[in-house]
Amino acid sequence: MFSKDYSIARVTEMGCCGCFGFVRKPESLSRPGSGSTNCLSQEFLLEEDIEEVDDRSYNGEVSDTAHGDDGELQSRVQRSEEILMLRTQNGMICREFPVKETHKLIRSEVNRDENGNKTINEYVREYKIGSGSYGKVVLYRSLKDGNHYAIKAFHKSHLLKLRVAPSETAMTDVLREVLIMKMLNHPNIVNLIEVIDDPSTDHFYMVLEFVEGKWVCEGSGPPGGIGENTARKYLRDIVSGLIYLHAHNIVHGDIKPDNLLVTRTGTVKIADFSVSQVFEDDNDELRRSPGTPVFTAPECCLGLTYHGKAADTWAVGVTLYCMVLGQYPFLGESLQDTYDKIVNNLLSLPDNINPQLRNLLEGLLCKDPNERMTLDAVAKHAWVIGEEGPIPQYLCWCRRNILLREDPVGNGKSTLT
Repeated sequence: MFSKDYSIARVTEMGCCGCFGFVRKPESLSRPGSGSTNCLSQEFLLEEDIEEVDDRSYNGEVSDTAHGDDGELQSRVQRSEEILMLRTQNGMICREFPVKETHKLIRSEVNRDENGNKTINEYVREYKIGSGSYGKVVLYRSLKDGNHYAIKAFHKSHLLKLRVAPSETAMTDVLREVLIMKMLNHPNIVNLIEVIDDPSTDHFYMVLEFVEGKWVCEGSGPPGGIGENTARKYLRDIVSGLIYLHAHNIVHGDIKPDNLLVTRTGTVKIADFSVSQVFEDDNDELRRSPGTPVFTAPECCLGLTYHGKAADTWAVGVTLYCMVLGQYPFLGESLQDTYDKIVNNLLSLPDNINPQLRNLLEGLLCKDPNERMTLDAVAKHAWVIGEEGPIPQYLCWCRRNILLREDPVGNGKSTLT
């Protein structure tokens, strides 16, 4: 059952800070399989981001449904870190230049620029984007290049005291997110620019690419959706970024509109890797789903083991459904009711929907993960190709290096970009 010590003050629409994954609800509230029929607001079922929680620390009452065996969790966490560190040591990262790591912090309430704004190293504070259980997100401008950055600010002492599982604190979440983002470099993924961690202070900062764009479900279009053309453009970017992640054995774990930022030029970037997991090989088996309830795949709702990549693909289908129809395919009045609908209800689509789009949605939202359409198949689908042609394949930096080692003189030079 849900812990009586938790109470949700309100579910907020956080804009960019929600998209940057800065605030998370207690993990005990997000897991399926508890068997509880507690009635929660529909907003909770749609949004993972909670701004205020009375007691954010782990409560043993929900350990079985939230995280499973303590030893299993510890092994999973350690294994993820080991895999990421091994990849780093072997140069298996997708960055020509590594993320900047700064261990000196110049931060002072007195230290201000000519306009009276506070500064952190080279960054000048402009305004707060949002706040949550872990800390805050603030918009800063760099004095070196003049660009804007979204900086996620944490207090290490707070993260270390914030227990989100029997053997895991919020610091573990944040460090795993940093390690994963250090690996990544793709045009459809939010970029980590710098990590500022001064051992002599309690402050920890993630400097992120600032995406000043509308949410993926906002914009012009017919009532109830953003229109097929815009949805197609967005989906192509989402699929491109997610194929890249899966090729690197990374499961995002929380694909949804709030974690998809759109730039001014209309490019979608995947954000928020706070619940992502990394695997050593293609075996992406997981036991617990950390995502947002209404985007949860049927196999995750059953409390059984499931494959993370297939669950990500289901969430892409829910997102596409939202973009086109402006509503959720499966939404109940309570958490258990929502899971019941996801598992048992047939997919409902308008009679006049584009037949190609119908076929795509039915493939993505197939209840059986073994029969569900793969992302590679999605990329080749007629509706996705449209008039744009196939989704361009992206040759990442680590794959480029592998090809160069295999063919140093370039006889088999790839045409991928």
